Amino acid sequence: MFSYLKKKFFSTEPEQPATPSAPSNSEPAAGVLPAAAAPAPISPAPAPALEPAPALEPAPPTNRPSWFDRLKTGLRKTGSSIGSVFIGTQIDEALYEDLEAALLQADTGVQATQFLLDDLRRRVKSSKTTDPAAVKGLLAQALADLLQPLQQALPIGAQADGPTVLMIAGVNGAGKTTTIGKLTWHLSHAGASVLLAAADTFRAAAREQLGVWATRNTVEIISQQGGDPAAVSFDAVTAGRARGRDVVLIDTAGRLPTQLHLMEELKKIKRVIQKADPSAPHQVLLVIDGNTGQNALAQVKAFDAALGLTGLVVTKLDGTAKGGVLAAIAIWGRERGAVVPVYFIGVGEQLEDLQPFDAQEFASALLA
Repeated sequence: MFSYLKKKFFSTEPEQPATPSAPSNSEPAAGVLPAAAAPAPISPAPAPALEPAPALEPAPPTNRPSWFDRLKTGLRKTGSSIGSVFIGTQIDEALYEDLEAALLQADTGVQATQFLLDDLRRRVKSSKTTDPAAVKGLLAQALADLLQPLQQALPIGAQADGPTVLMIAGVNGAGKTTTIGKLTWHLSHAGASVLLAAADTFRAAAREQLGVWATRNTVEIISQQGGDPAAVSFDAVTAGRARGRDVVLIDTAGRLPTQLHLMEELKKIKRVIQKADPSAPHQVLLVIDGNTGQNALAQVKAFDAALGLTGLVVTKLDGTAKGGVLAAIAIWGRERGAVVPVYFIGVGEQLEDLQPFDAQEFASALLA
């Protein structure tokens, strides 16, 4: 299910015996096979250390139809608004005008809306369709093709040594800490050992909230009451390397892009992380609230300028979210020649309500 995990966690090659045989995050990852066991000259039995490391099981498979239904329900308001354009009409200029208005109301943005309309016109002309319902299907395919570059696997375990360091940022209330808890659950169930860093030292009870997720997932957490966020991040990366952890997830305080002094602090955290590991952070993820509409695109631009984003997590699509902003983000990435992928989307509070982004699935749910 979670193919974003690199083969480091699923390898069955005998040359890599250091992979743990049980997904317990409380035990050191390096203490599984007795690599230093003394030779047994009396017994010719094969040494256990030469056996292939067992492949670790990925997270339990999600019922995709159920997930699709929840996603469709979350996007129902937007989907019904766009879908109504194709009811009791014919393919003419009035249809395209109504569709333009519906897409703009869905937070698709002017550029993405124009791109989709132009693409749709070409598809209708090429297919020679005369059925408005078929035009809706062509629009879903056009949207899926536009969003396809955003669908990428989150690279975990690509480093030659040391943990994969993920720095999580976002505005207040976007759901960063909850997202970290869900990611930790998925990673742990896929066999990765995780260490959390409570670098949100500003928000009241932020450390305690992350601590609850750490306890729930049976993972360790690095925190300091009232400590410096950069120092906490440095300690976490250092501890992750020393303890042989696979992933270090760093929670940062929520902030608005207009709060320049807080954005500078984010840059400082990133610089200090690089002192502990020059190649880190390997991923800088922005968590955005799906209900914020076109403001989400402004957030992506601002945080990317400050940190150099490598990916997005879109949450709360089960609320009043319109979903069209993903098309705006795709167009922005297309125009600058470098997309910021959407690794995960969320539609609820349950652990399984955070799932990898699938462009075709999203477009189908939006225009169901």
